[in-house]
Amino acid sequence: MPENRENASITGTIENQRLDFKILEDKVAAEAALDGVYVIRTNVAKKQMSTADAVRNYKGLCEVERAFRTLKTVDLKIRPIHHHLEGRVRAHIFLCMLAYYVEWHMREAWRELLFADEHLKAKQHRDPVAPAKRSEAALQKVLTHTLPDGTPAHSFRTLLEELGAIVRNTCVTRSAKTPSPAFPMVTTANATQQRALQLLQRITV
Repeated sequence: MPENRENASITGTIENQRLDFKILEDKVAAEAALDGVYVIRTNVAKKQMSTADAVRNYKGLCEVERAFRTLKTVDLKIRPIHHHLEGRVRAHIFLCMLAYYVEWHMREAWRELLFADEHLKAKQHRDPVAPAKRSEAALQKVLTHTLPDGTPAHSFRTLLEELGAIVRNTCVTRSAKTPSPAFPMVTTANATQQRALQLLQRITV
């Protein structure tokens, strides 16, 4: 007894020692036209959130995913947790969250020194369904690894390493006949370090 089967794009007949099938080209083409298309549904009233804003807010979840990645692996490495008391575990996680909050502000303040895109206003008003495109300035930083002033562009980690070269030394004059008081001496910051410190001073919380 032959058995007929059909799914969305294939139809066929199964018999003893025989299989006949046919690809439904029209249905395959219809499904291909919807590849990568998804529907976003929300219970927020349209007067509170437009269709475009609903898409932007959904895509904003990538920032949440990036935050978890930073906490777990990239920079903060919240695990392993070596505490056993509940209060200490909560305190450990709370401090890691505070550290990420500080890092987020630093990244935002340093956008002009990093490979990050500085044109955030365009991102807020562009068509949220259209493919995302980086600004020409950001693409130039990625291609040339330099900033408009010719200095090197940085990742967050390499900029921290650049700032780590600033050293505070405690000095004592050995040639003096009588013991002299110690005095601090800080290495002179280069242009990139000075700019990074200036941008940090603009942070307001």
